[in-house]
Amino acid sequence: MILQTLDAYYRRKQMDPDPSKRLPSFGLEEKEIPFVLDIDEHGRLINITDTRSGEGKKKVGQRFLVPQGVKKTSGVAANLLWDTAEYVLGIDTRDKPERVAEQHAAFRARIEALPDAARKDAGIGAVLAFLDAFTPELFADLPEFADIQATNPVMSFRLHGDFELVCQRPAVVTATAKQIDEVPDGTCLVSGAPAAIERLHPAIKGVWGAQTSGANIVSFNLDAFSSYGKAQGANAPLGKAAVFAYTTALNHLLARDSRQRIQVGDASTVFWAEEAHELEDTLADLFGDPPKDNPHKNTDAVRALYTAIASGQFTIGGPDTRFHVLGLAPNAARISIRFWETATAAELAQRIKQHFDDLTIVHAPHEPEYLSLFRLMTGVALLNKADNIPPNLGGDVMRAILEGLPYPATLLNLAVVRCRAEQKPTYARAAVIKACLSRHIRFRKTAEKEFTPMLDPTNKNPAYRLGRLFATLERIQEDASGGPGKLNATIRDRYYGAASSTPAAVFPTLLRLSKAHLGKLSTGFAITRERLIGEIMDGFDADTFPPRHLALPDQARFALGYYQQRQAFFAKTEPKTLEENQ
Repeated sequence: MILQTLDAYYRRKQMDPDPSKRLPSFGLEEKEIPFVLDIDEHGRLINITDTRSGEGKKKVGQRFLVPQGVKKTSGVAANLLWDTAEYVLGIDTRDKPERVAEQHAAFRARIEALPDAARKDAGIGAVLAFLDAFTPELFADLPEFADIQATNPVMSFRLHGDFELVCQRPAVVTATAKQIDEVPDGTCLVSGAPAAIERLHPAIKGVWGAQTSGANIVSFNLDAFSSYGKAQGANAPLGKAAVFAYTTALNHLLARDSRQRIQVGDASTVFWAEEAHELEDTLADLFGDPPKDNPHKNTDAVRALYTAIASGQFTIGGPDTRFHVLGLAPNAARISIRFWETATAAELAQRIKQHFDDLTIVHAPHEPEYLSLFRLMTGVALLNKADNIPPNLGGDVMRAILEGLPYPATLLNLAVVRCRAEQKPTYARAAVIKACLSRHIRFRKTAEKEFTPMLDPTNKNPAYRLGRLFATLERIQEDASGGPGKLNATIRDRYYGAASSTPAAVFPTLLRLSKAHLGKLSTGFAITRERLIGEIMDGFDADTFPPRHLALPDQARFALGYYQQRQAFFAKTEPKTLEENQ
């Protein structure tokens, strides 16, 4: 199913009315070529063009359409008219002269194996003439030579005066695109038609954490993976055209500059529709972190989504367009499928909206209105670092969003643990806690009501009220000391962990201390604070207050009660709901 939809996406992009958006034809691929050797028709070197842009290690070469690369292992295998400097020039960059000589010979042999029609092309003749006359000494005085020796970059040729590479000349393209007349030896699982089965599939590149040379979704490299005496690709028979289509489409989606991929933890997520659709361009903005030069991009995308759902229409594409989301994760030399979801655009949009509804919670004015997945994941990670996001968590969260399922228990556990460890519920952690608890209540259909975005004084849950009480006692301590920010450490810095897990151990002491703090306040202010304490305490059972310990879900409710009560102290006006913002 996955390969079939990728094959269909490739064929759709092949027919794109915009030529610049079409995917390469069979036998070609896009490749970053940092250095281009400009030669004349006699094979003399005119110039070495550095196509890279950017600074330092972030330099990126220009991308060109070139003949599809061969699948390289530990052996020697050359690409046609483009490859690394060792293959193209025979320059030894790793002190392996014998191997480099073999590589260079293979590169030349690949060119000489072209059909006679292609060999007569002026560009091919110039390349062969260059290879005949080339010696490394010719490059020694050129400023680019040191860089080439140090980095062994990918290189290709261009005939002086042409805009395109030699490998892009019509004669070469025709020879590359011409399929070898092979006898079908199986039935393609994608097309269902007889086809010559591909033995080795091209590598998929761009999956975060996978090998830089690429990894495979389909591969059989040990006898244990094979059956019925079949070898390698014959175990999952796919025709050569189908293999080229699905790998080209997936590499396009995973490209560095792709607008149809996002990184969620260790899950590289790509998405596409069966026809051009608005969500293809906006999904990255919905879940990704906004760029620094446009900090409101995420907010604008979410608001556009709400508008589309309310009207039932998208600016591009219809509500019934089928949409596909694929999550990939590294697994040694292979790629594992973390999740796969297919739904209509309307269904997907509604589930994404529900995700943002569940996350909505009161927050400070300077904080973002909508939290990206990156902010959520780092918000519950140790030291707020992406490297500390647990494996599988990103994929599990994304699957929960796309399928409308409860969030993974690990997400709630991490949010509570970080609140306790750092003695502070933050915006991201409070949003995660609210979303996880509300979805649990909704799916389990418990008697407990879902949590609101702002403080809910009517919520009688003991743990939630304990959090409110702790926030109130902290505010009284601050008021008695001249206001927030005047103390180096409040009761939160010293007692939050114990108060949220073993309330009976600290709340009697905190309530006793609050009386001394209230005595420092003006009469009217003290009465206001005492009234709030009374209102909160009114929801407790006198026989069980304070509880001896709180289970982890109740620690989450404690954190949410503390956070919302704390925000209520600073709120000047009632915050609007998502619907009121539209």
